Amino acid sequence: MLLIPLIGVFLISTKMYRNKTITDVNAVSDWSNRQLKSIALQTSVCTLFVSLIIFALYDFSNNQFQFVQEYHEISYFNFYLGVDGLSIYFVLLTTIIMPVSLLSNWTSISHNLKTYLITILLLETLLLSVFLVLDILLFYIFFESILPPFFILIGSFGSSNRVRASFYLFLYTLLGSLFLLLSIVTMSSITGTTDFDALYKTNFNYYTQLFLFIGICIAFAVKTPIIFLNTWLLKAHVESPLSGSIILAGIVLKLSLYGILRLILPLLPKAYINCTFLIYLIGVITIVYASISTLRTIDVKELIAYSSVSHAAVYLMGVFSNTIQGIEGGIALGLAHGFVSSGLFICAGGVLYDRSSTRLITYYRGIAQMMPLFSVIFFILCLGNCGVPLTLNFVGEFLSLYGAFERLPILGALASSSIIFSAAYTIYMFNRIAFAGSYSKFFIVNISDLNKREFYILLTLVLFTVALGIYPAPVLDGLHYSVTTLIYSVRSV
Repeated sequence: MLLIPLIGVFLISTKMYRNKTITDVNAVSDWSNRQLKSIALQTSVCTLFVSLIIFALYDFSNNQFQFVQEYHEISYFNFYLGVDGLSIYFVLLTTIIMPVSLLSNWTSISHNLKTYLITILLLETLLLSVFLVLDILLFYIFFESILPPFFILIGSFGSSNRVRASFYLFLYTLLGSLFLLLSIVTMSSITGTTDFDALYKTNFNYYTQLFLFIGICIAFAVKTPIIFLNTWLLKAHVESPLSGSIILAGIVLKLSLYGILRLILPLLPKAYINCTFLIYLIGVITIVYASISTLRTIDVKELIAYSSVSHAAVYLMGVFSNTIQGIEGGIALGLAHGFVSSGLFICAGGVLYDRSSTRLITYYRGIAQMMPLFSVIFFILCLGNCGVPLTLNFVGEFLSLYGAFERLPILGALASSSIIFSAAYTIYMFNRIAFAGSYSKFFIVNISDLNKREFYILLTLVLFTVALGIYPAPVLDGLHYSVTTLIYSVRSV
């Protein structure tokens, strides 16, 4: 599965040198662009099929790592690959979102196309590696290795202020992850190993756990991101190309969630249980601040990015609840947010912005008169963002808040305000875009409704959100064994 995107990178890097016999320069360019895009798409779809086969063959009655590949020849660390009941869902999310991100920018990027496609496929391999490696040092290496491709993606293909945004992303997350590296080096020096299985059998003393917890938390707080550490996220989302925003919201923001499940909950139980109040307090402040900031935002892409911060705080509180419902809900909300935020970014950046070249909500009015199909799908995605019943967001948000309320009732009740806030800013945004009077006077010509490509991309994301919202058992049942071991390992301390 990791090699398929790399094979795609090799094919793309060698493809453009063929068929030079065509004399018309434009014909050569169009032909080669179509060929390159089809190779990239076929590669990502093949990776998706392989991940679905792994999911079908996975034994959910066992909480051990499965499909393990071991390579001992590498010095300093062992190259282990494998999946368990937690990582299999993040792998599936990654392989589903990647073809969507490629299709979202299918027509809007034509310059340096080869660089763009290679960057996307490299990102897919690196992101999958984060979820598949079973060595803590390799986890850090792949966790950080996504930064150079993102730096290129935003810096080369973003909006007018793209260079500043790419530096914000790179420096913020690199500095935050320095503390993660120090924590990993400390664990390795104490135990003499970087293997996940061996580390799970160790028991650090309380003060060691506390210092390790602080270091790892700083890194994941930047990546989540929480309040006062989210400046990079807004700039990166607003200036990024559409595929970059989709990957950033759908997958990269889930790396911190996965890291918490892998590093903090099993390895540092005493520290995180004693720091739960502080984490919940930060989570509540993040929810309230991000939601109020979202209400006053007039840039549609920035509004969706701000809402990601609020939802991230909810699933952060869920996974720190030390309850089965909370942890399962946090993971379910993370997966749901990946589908819904990707859909909303396609609606905002791929449909509205591509047709009108503006992101300001002020200019959109009465879109439902011109684009009824778009308005219906946009409305369903907005309902998902609010956490309305019959969507996976509702399942995840309800279970996360249930777990938070069970752990600390007062802060859990305050965190429940996210339901009201998310409904307020999302429906307010939809109302201003779809209705709010007659069709906007700022547009001289009518803008067209969804084409087939856009419709099928958005329909896929809507179907995942609604189908898993009506019947969430494939996600929750599969998580059950792995989540139960996290709870027991904490309570046995």
